Amino acid sequence: MALENMKIKIFSMEAGAPVVVLNAEDARDAGLYSKDRVKITTPTGSIIAIVDITKTMLKQGEVGVFLEIKRALDLKEGQFVSLVPVMMPRSLEFIKKKMQGKKLEPAEIREIVEDVVLNKLSESEISAFLTSVYIYDLDLSEIESLARAIAETGERLEIKKHPIFDKHSIGGVAGNKISLLIVPIVAAAGLTIPKTSSRAITSCAGTADIMEVLAPVDLTIKEIQEIVEKINGVIVWGGAVNLAPADDIFIKMNYPFAIDPRGQTLASVLAKKYAVGAEYVVIDIPTGPSAKVENMDEAKKLARDFVDLGERLGMHVECAITYGGQPLGRAVGPALEAREALRALYGSKSPASLIEKATAIAGILLELGGKAPKGQGQNLAKEILHSGRALEKMKQIIRAQGGNPEIKPEDVQVGNKTATFCATADGYVTHIDNKLIIQIARAVGAPKDKGAGLILKVKRGRRVAKGDPLIEIYAESESKLTSALNLAQKIQPMRIEGMLLKRVPEIMYVEE
Repeated sequence: MALENMKIKIFSMEAGAPVVVLNAEDARDAGLYSKDRVKITTPTGSIIAIVDITKTMLKQGEVGVFLEIKRALDLKEGQFVSLVPVMMPRSLEFIKKKMQGKKLEPAEIREIVEDVVLNKLSESEISAFLTSVYIYDLDLSEIESLARAIAETGERLEIKKHPIFDKHSIGGVAGNKISLLIVPIVAAAGLTIPKTSSRAITSCAGTADIMEVLAPVDLTIKEIQEIVEKINGVIVWGGAVNLAPADDIFIKMNYPFAIDPRGQTLASVLAKKYAVGAEYVVIDIPTGPSAKVENMDEAKKLARDFVDLGERLGMHVECAITYGGQPLGRAVGPALEAREALRALYGSKSPASLIEKATAIAGILLELGGKAPKGQGQNLAKEILHSGRALEKMKQIIRAQGGNPEIKPEDVQVGNKTATFCATADGYVTHIDNKLIIQIARAVGAPKDKGAGLILKVKRGRRVAKGDPLIEIYAESESKLTSALNLAQKIQPMRIEGMLLKRVPEIMYVEE
């Protein structure tokens, strides 16, 4: 039954989804339960909302709304509205089907994604879908359907300059800021590369988080198209322009658990490329101990899946299986990584691993675009970087996106509170754990606190003495700094061993 003449009470906070709160007596009279749906209609529009119930926060005849619904319907405190119960989304049946380990049809996947974008599903219902995907995975036809649905339920970039190139890393390696070098190198060569990036998922700094230190990344579709038509490239946050909006919702749901299901990863990456009209794509698959992909066989299988999925979506995809056994470069965290990338562009002393990886992947794109013969792309990429052409292109991109093009590495503001994590023994650094490094950087506030992060003072293979600095920790708050340092001391992200790694047999017998 409908609830007529309900008085609006506005809660000055966001719920994360369209939610209305009802007094328990009103809910009982209407036959409504928590997580049921109601439709609110006003002269300015209508919205379907998820029901929550309280015994104390509201009087009978009142309905509480959060800021999402207030903004969507331009509601006023004390305004009267009616609420009409609506059926539960049919997509819940499809989510339940996947929870049982069954294959979903394209139309079923499409309906789930549409309901996610239309806010018809609660966070717990979306989490149930993602958890089922994590447990049961998706086959390639399901992944194709998910990628198409994610792309086609959002905006699409319509860029006139073709062909369109793009790159993406599956992540999992701390400090992987290579897009800030690759995009200006490729754009400086005359190729079109509209880099729409995600914020951090399982890492402590996505490309959008890093670029945001240098320039705004929340541009409109029109602004992106105009910039790309003019200077060949941008580095922006895809979520700001409704490109693949379901994907950003999925990322938000995955973030607390730091999970990235294989099927969702494939669909997520290529949905964004599909949405920008990319025709040639290079996928970076970091591989090694503590990376997302830990061995070469697994990396090759994932690469084949990307290539096959790209073919289904009409894209030429090549994969670069790269070394991911330790963090890339020395900086981890948005501002620190932005500073390290700028140093590389300015020609200052920079980690060799950063230059090598960025130019290798840029080189593949240059070869795909016909700018260099096969096998010569990296040499051209290095020439563009070392000549200053990439820096000038990056300045153009920063200016076009509304940042200060004359920003220097030393101008980048990093956390002003620091602590040092030191070696507890003599020996050699035999392993640096990406996951633990990321865990510490997140504990210190990255990516939300842009100045938070880490500087690795040593890399794998380096000899250290007890008390030598291993990691500098940067924070914007003392409490987070203390927490991160305590965590580092507890989990020990760097393994230090002597030259003798193991003695066999371990038990010695002494005859008397």
